[in-house]
Amino acid sequence: MARDAEGRSPAWTDPTCPVARTADLVGDRWSLLIIRDAMDGARSFTDFQQRTGIARNILTERLRKLVAHGLLTQVDAPSGRRRLYALTEAGKDLFPVIVTLRQWGERHAFEAGEAHSVLVDDNGTRVPDLLPTAASGSPLTSDTTSVRRPESGAALT
Repeated sequence: MARDAEGRSPAWTDPTCPVARTADLVGDRWSLLIIRDAMDGARSFTDFQQRTGIARNILTERLRKLVAHGLLTQVDAPSGRRRLYALTEAGKDLFPVIVTLRQWGERHAFEAGEAHSVLVDDNGTRVPDLLPTAASGSPLTSDTTSVRRPESGAALT
């Protein structure tokens, strides 16, 4: 289980909800932008600060939290003079979340025709929209799914 910078288990907003736990870990603006930038090659404190414009004290706290919760790890720079940040497997697993947020923003956070960045693959082709699908391949929506809550603390699979 993820722990805070002092080694304590976090106080979960809603202990049985994966969305709430995820929001508790990375749901603030700065944490998501740090993860986004790490996915785009940012590695040093300076990289993150320049790309986001975040205040140093807030960046320090968010980096500590992301390391403590296993989303980033610190590694030695090739020069050995400072530490860099790298995504862990858990951090890399947020890629579809970042892509989905980006695609939602492209559809709903810009006026028609307003310029914005575009995510492309290695061939320069725009990444297609991510859409959840059922095992049968049919599209899933909030109208075609439901949440099954655990009974008396039992884990669901």
